[in-house]
Amino acid sequence: MRVGLVVLTLNAEKYLIKLFDSIHRQNYKVDRKLLIDSDSTDSTIELARRYNWEYILIKKSEFNHGDTRQKGLEYFIDMDIVIFITQDIIFAGEDAIFQLVESFTNNKIGAAYGRQIPHVNASAIAAQARLFNYPERGKIKSYQDKEKLGIKTAFMSDSFAAYRVKALVSVGGFPHAIVSEDMYVAACLLKKGYIIAYVAEAKVYHSHDYTICQEFKRYFDIGVFQAHESWISEEFGKAEGEGIKLVVNQMKYLYKHNLFLIPRAMGLNVVKLFGYKLGLYERYLPNVLKKIFSGQSYYFK
Repeated sequence: MRVGLVVLTLNAEKYLIKLFDSIHRQNYKVDRKLLIDSDSTDSTIELARRYNWEYILIKKSEFNHGDTRQKGLEYFIDMDIVIFITQDIIFAGEDAIFQLVESFTNNKIGAAYGRQIPHVNASAIAAQARLFNYPERGKIKSYQDKEKLGIKTAFMSDSFAAYRVKALVSVGGFPHAIVSEDMYVAACLLKKGYIIAYVAEAKVYHSHDYTICQEFKRYFDIGVFQAHESWISEEFGKAEGEGIKLVVNQMKYLYKHNLFLIPRAMGLNVVKLFGYKLGLYERYLPNVLKKIFSGQSYYFK
């Protein structure tokens, strides 16, 4: 199989050397590597040249989580598999790409995503989020699993995920979406009869300790996506139920690992819920407020 690797960047110089080095150490060598950059003002492009990456330049105002990934798909339309990563991951071990690509020997698999493990310096809050969403055991998910897994059936990752190009094209590629373009595509693939693989052996380091403001903006955008693509929750179930499970698991985890972070976690959860609910009703908000509330203000041009 011919495999292309795409990374989306914005002022990524502080991440790229570690990322590129971890890619270089992989025992599976991809056929081509593409960097799509959104008006970086640092040495991102210089590093891309130094490490022999192909690159595309777009304006920051043109960036969109779905549309920009679609550019990567179209650039690698002659590939069999295209892998999308974000600039802030580091591959863990030397066989992460191999493990992810290997899953596509099953012809029914339309997409696969790997396991995200928290960075060594991640807080207990950030670590729990990764451990909850990316368990140690992999799984295969089909459309029929929606009765058991609900919205989690269509759960994917835009930080480390691979797609069968033919399958991705068959569902129209990536949508124009503020966030969660990966969930949109996964839902479409599942409805078309493909299956989604969670490959726990394919691991990357990736975690964030978001501020209250960042969490509000993230969940506002998730609410906007859910409002715009309400068919996903109608088809697979609402996200709120999974959110309750996460919070319960979070409290148990913090009770064991860092009791003093519980008040902060509870405060963040309230902010996330408020942001999410506002996002669900964004159609009633003036555009100026949408731009303030969103982490992707350019989406509301």
